[in-house]
Amino acid sequence: MKYLIVGLGNIGADYEHTRHNIGFDVVDYLAKDAGVSFSQQTHGDLAEMKHKGRTLILLKPSTYMNLSGKAVKYWMDKHKIQPENLLVIVDDLHLDIGKMRLRDKGSDGGHNGLKDIQEKFGHNNYVRLRMGIGKDFHPGQQVHYVLGKWKKEEKEAVEILIEKAAVAVKNFATIGLKLTMDGLNR
Repeated sequence: MKYLIVGLGNIGADYEHTRHNIGFDVVDYLAKDAGVSFSQQTHGDLAEMKHKGRTLILLKPSTYMNLSGKAVKYWMDKHKIQPENLLVIVDDLHLDIGKMRLRDKGSDGGHNGLKDIQEKFGHNNYVRLRMGIGKDFHPGQQVHYVLGKWKKEEKEAVEILIEKAAVAVKNFATIGLKLTMDGLNR
Protein backbone atom coordinates (compact mmCIF):
# COMPACT_ATOMS: atom_id res chain seq x y z
CA MET A 1 0.00 0.00 0.00
CA LYS A 2 1.25 3.49 -0.89
CA TYR A 3 0.93 6.65 1.18
CA LEU A 4 1.85 10.21 0.26
CA ILE A 5 3.22 12.08 3.27
CA VAL A 6 3.55 15.79 2.51
CA GLY A 7 5.46 18.17 4.73
CA LEU A 8 4.50 21.74 3.94
CA GLY A 9 7.12 24.46 3.94
CA ASN A 10 9.04 26.89 1.80
CA ILE A 11 12.22 26.07 -0.09
CA GLY A 12 15.49 27.87 0.45
CA ALA A 13 18.04 28.37 3.20
CA ASP A 14 16.21 31.42 4.58
CA TYR A 15 13.25 29.23 5.54
CA GLU A 16 15.09 26.21 6.96
CA HIS A 17 13.97 25.24 10.46
CA THR A 18 11.47 28.09 10.74
CA ARG A 19 8.08 27.62 12.38
CA HIS A 20 6.38 27.60 8.97
CA ASN A 21 8.64 24.75 7.81
CA ILE A 22 7.91 22.26 10.57
CA GLY A 23 6.25 20.03 7.95
CA PHE A 24 9.58 19.81 6.09
CA ASP A 25 11.31 19.04 9.40
CA VAL A 26 9.00 16.09 10.08
CA VAL A 27 9.51 14.45 6.68
CA ASP A 28 13.26 15.13 6.96
CA TYR A 29 13.23 13.30 10.31
CA LEU A 30 11.33 10.36 8.79
CA ALA A 31 13.76 10.11 5.88
CA LYS A 32 16.84 10.30 8.10
CA ASP A 33 15.38 7.72 10.52
CA ALA A 34 14.70 5.35 7.59
CA GLY A 35 18.11 5.95 6.03
CA VAL A 36 16.71 7.35 2.77
CA SER A 37 17.57 10.55 0.92
CA PHE A 38 15.54 13.14 -0.91
CA SER A 39 16.07 13.81 -4.59
CA GLN A 40 14.85 16.77 -6.62
CA GLN A 41 11.85 15.83 -8.70
CA THR A 42 9.01 17.65 -10.45
CA HIS A 43 7.39 20.13 -8.04
CA GLY A 44 9.38 18.96 -5.03
CA ASP A 45 11.93 16.84 -3.26
CA LEU A 46 10.93 13.20 -2.91
CA ALA A 47 12.08 10.26 -0.81
CA GLU A 48 10.58 6.80 -0.52
CA MET A 49 10.70 4.67 2.60
CA LYS A 50 9.23 1.36 3.72
CA HIS A 51 7.57 0.77 7.06
CA LYS A 52 5.95 -2.54 8.03
CA GLY A 53 5.11 -3.43 4.44
CA ARG A 54 3.85 0.05 3.57
CA THR A 55 5.47 2.45 1.10
CA LEU A 56 5.62 6.03 2.33
CA ILE A 57 6.40 8.60 -0.34
CA LEU A 58 7.74 11.68 1.43
CA LEU A 59 7.25 15.00 -0.36
CA LYS A 60 8.59 18.48 0.29
CA PRO A 61 6.88 20.66 -2.35
CA SER A 62 9.13 23.14 -4.16
CA THR A 63 6.16 25.24 -5.20
CA TYR A 64 6.28 27.41 -2.07
CA MET A 65 3.56 27.21 0.54
CA ASN A 66 0.85 29.11 -1.35
CA LEU A 67 0.98 26.72 -4.32
CA SER A 68 1.34 23.43 -2.43
CA GLY A 69 -1.75 21.93 -4.05
CA LYS A 70 -0.04 21.76 -7.45
CA ALA A 71 2.72 19.47 -6.10
CA VAL A 72 0.36 17.36 -3.98
CA LYS A 73 -2.04 16.76 -6.86
CA TYR A 74 0.81 15.96 -9.27
CA TRP A 75 2.30 13.27 -7.00
CA MET A 76 -1.09 11.86 -5.98
CA ASP A 77 -1.90 11.33 -9.66
CA LYS A 78 1.57 10.07 -10.63
CA HIS A 79 1.65 7.41 -7.88
CA LYS A 80 -2.10 6.70 -7.99
CA ILE A 81 -2.41 7.45 -4.28
CA GLN A 82 -5.90 7.06 -2.87
CA PRO A 83 -7.20 10.25 -1.17
CA GLU A 84 -7.49 8.43 2.17
CA ASN A 85 -3.74 7.66 1.95
CA LEU A 86 -2.69 11.30 1.84
CA LEU A 87 -1.38 12.97 4.98
CA VAL A 88 -0.36 16.65 4.99
CA ILE A 89 1.82 17.98 7.83
CA VAL A 90 1.35 21.66 8.53
CA ASP A 91 2.17 24.34 11.10
CA ASP A 92 -0.71 25.67 13.22
CA LEU A 93 -0.75 28.98 15.11
CA HIS A 94 -3.83 27.91 17.07
CA LEU A 95 -2.01 25.10 18.86
CA ASP A 96 0.59 25.62 21.55
CA ILE A 97 4.15 24.50 20.88
CA GLY A 98 4.39 20.78 21.61
CA LYS A 99 0.76 20.03 20.70
CA MET A 100 -0.54 18.42 17.54
CA ARG A 101 -3.88 17.36 16.14
CA LEU A 102 -4.72 14.78 13.49
CA ARG A 103 -7.88 15.44 11.49
CA ASP A 104 -9.52 13.61 8.60
CA LYS A 105 -11.00 16.80 7.11
CA GLY A 106 -11.69 20.37 8.00
CA SER A 107 -11.18 23.97 7.07
CA ASP A 108 -7.89 25.45 5.97
CA GLY A 109 -7.86 27.49 9.20
CA GLY A 110 -6.41 30.43 7.28
CA HIS A 111 -3.37 28.40 6.19
CA ASN A 112 -2.49 29.20 2.58
CA GLY A 113 -0.91 25.81 1.90
CA LEU A 114 -4.06 23.97 2.97
CA LYS A 115 -6.20 26.50 1.11
CA ASP A 116 -4.37 25.77 -2.15
CA ILE A 117 -4.63 21.99 -1.67
CA GLN A 118 -8.36 22.34 -1.07
CA GLU A 119 -8.74 24.49 -4.22
CA LYS A 120 -6.85 21.95 -6.38
CA PHE A 121 -8.84 18.99 -4.99
CA GLY A 122 -12.22 20.73 -4.82
CA HIS A 123 -12.77 19.42 -1.29
CA ASN A 124 -11.20 19.35 2.17
CA ASN A 125 -11.50 15.61 2.85
CA TYR A 126 -7.87 14.71 3.37
CA VAL A 127 -5.89 13.94 6.49
CA ARG A 128 -3.82 16.70 8.02
CA LEU A 129 -1.47 16.66 10.97
CA ARG A 130 -1.48 20.11 12.54
CA MET A 131 1.73 20.94 14.40
CA GLY A 132 1.51 23.56 17.15
CA ILE A 133 3.84 26.51 16.70
CA GLY A 134 2.13 28.79 19.24
CA LYS A 135 1.22 32.41 18.73
CA ASP A 136 3.71 34.41 20.75
CA PHE A 137 3.63 37.52 18.58
CA HIS A 138 2.20 41.03 18.68
CA PRO A 139 -0.65 42.07 16.36
CA GLY A 140 0.63 42.59 12.83
CA GLN A 141 3.72 40.41 13.42
CA GLN A 142 2.26 37.06 12.32
CA VAL A 143 4.31 36.77 9.11
CA HIS A 144 7.56 37.60 10.92
CA TYR A 145 6.67 35.07 13.63
CA VAL A 146 5.84 32.10 11.37
CA LEU A 147 8.89 32.74 9.17
CA GLY A 148 11.09 33.14 12.25
CA LYS A 149 13.46 30.58 13.73
CA TRP A 150 12.65 28.74 16.95
CA LYS A 151 13.78 30.37 20.17
CA LYS A 152 16.49 28.52 22.09
CA GLU A 153 14.05 27.62 24.89
CA GLU A 154 11.56 26.15 22.35
CA LYS A 155 13.96 23.82 20.54
CA GLU A 156 13.72 20.84 22.91
CA ALA A 157 9.90 20.84 22.81
CA VAL A 158 10.00 21.11 19.03
CA GLU A 159 12.41 18.18 18.69
CA ILE A 160 10.12 16.03 20.84
CA LEU A 161 7.11 17.17 18.79
CA ILE A 162 8.82 16.20 15.53
CA GLU A 163 9.65 12.73 16.90
CA LYS A 164 6.04 12.23 18.05
CA ALA A 165 4.78 13.40 14.65
CA ALA A 166 6.99 10.82 12.92
CA VAL A 167 5.46 8.09 15.09
CA ALA A 168 1.97 9.39 14.24
CA VAL A 169 2.76 9.25 10.51
CA LYS A 170 3.94 5.64 10.78
CA ASN A 171 0.89 4.73 12.86
CA PHE A 172 -1.41 6.35 10.28
CA ALA A 173 0.09 4.08 7.61
CA THR A 174 -0.08 0.90 9.71
CA ILE A 175 -2.89 0.97 12.28
CA GLY A 176 -5.05 3.47 10.40
CA LEU A 177 -6.48 6.92 10.90
CA LYS A 178 -9.06 6.23 13.61
CA LEU A 179 -6.73 4.46 16.05
CA THR A 180 -3.97 6.99 15.40
CA MET A 181 -6.41 9.88 15.99
CA ASP A 182 -7.71 8.26 19.18
CA GLY A 183 -4.19 7.91 20.58
CA LEU A 184 -2.94 11.30 19.47
CA ASN A 185 -5.89 13.61 20.08
CA ARG A 186 -6.55 12.54 23.68
